[in-house]
Amino acid sequence: MTHKPPYTIAEIGGNHKGDMEIAKEMIKIAAIFCKVDAVKFQKRHNIELLTKEQYKAPHPNPVNSYGDTYGAHREFLEFDVDQHKELKDYCEQMGVTYSTSVWDTTSAKEIASLSPDFIKIPSACNNHYEMLGWLCENYTGEIHCSTGMTTKEEIEQLVQFFEKYKRGKDLVLYNCTSGYPVPFEDVCLLDITTLIEKYKDRVKHIGFSGHHLGIAVDVAAYTLGAPIIERHYTLDRTWKGTDHSASLEPAGMRKLARDLRAVYKALTHKAQDILPIEQVQRDKLKYRKN
Repeated sequence: MTHKPPYTIAEIGGNHKGDMEIAKEMIKIAAIFCKVDAVKFQKRHNIELLTKEQYKAPHPNPVNSYGDTYGAHREFLEFDVDQHKELKDYCEQMGVTYSTSVWDTTSAKEIASLSPDFIKIPSACNNHYEMLGWLCENYTGEIHCSTGMTTKEEIEQLVQFFEKYKRGKDLVLYNCTSGYPVPFEDVCLLDITTLIEKYKDRVKHIGFSGHHLGIAVDVAAYTLGAPIIERHYTLDRTWKGTDHSASLEPAGMRKLARDLRAVYKALTHKAQDILPIEQVQRDKLKYRKN
C-alpha cells in the first residue's frame, strides 16, 4: 500500500460557544500552533431541520444548554452565512482550509455560495437525498460523508447516488462511530479496510472521523489507509457543551498532526540493504572475523 500524505481536520463545530472571537482564536491556534490542514464548522437552519416539538422542547441535557429550549440552544450556537464568510476569509489569512458540515438544504446552499474546497455531510444527514442531490448538481467541490449509524446497504445506496450524478470521484467516505465519546472497542477500525476494499476505485478517498479519547487510534486509522483524519477540537474540554469531552485540546491536536506526518515519513521500504545512516554504524559496530 502506498500511503497518501495525511490531511488533518480540526472540527470546531459548535465548540466556539457562539462567539466569533473564540472561533477566530480557535482558527489561529489550529493553524499556527497545531499545524492542521483544515478547520471545520457546522451550519444548521434550525427551523427547517427541527420539528416544532423538537425546537420547543428542553435540551435533553440541560447542563450543556445555551438556551431555555433546544431550538434556542441551537440558535445561540449558530453563525449566519456572512459570519461564515468572515471565518473563511480569516482561515485564508491564517493559511488553513475552511470547511463546514451542513445539516439541511438551506445550509448547503448558503455554504456552497462561499465555494469552500469541501463540504461535509454528517452521519445524521447522509440519507438526506434532497440536500445531496442539490449539492451534486450545483456544488463542484469535494463532498465528504461520515458513515456513523449507517448500514452497509445504506452506504452502498449513498455511493450509487453519487455515481448516478457522476460525482463518485468527488466523494470521500469516513469510517465513523457516532457516540461522544466512543469507547475503543466500538471504534471498529477494521471497517476502514472494508471500505477501502469495496470503494477504493469508486470514491476519491476513505477517511476517518473519530470521537474517541487520545490520539493512538487516529495514527492506526491512517496506517490502515485513511489519509483524511478528522477530530473534534476545543480550547478547553471542561467547557459547557456536548462535544467538548470528546474533543482534543490544542496540545493534543498539535501532537496528532505531528505524529501523522512522522508516520507518513516512516511508511517506506529501505531503498537499499544498508542505508547511509547505517553504514557509519556498520563500519564501527558490525562483527568482523579476525
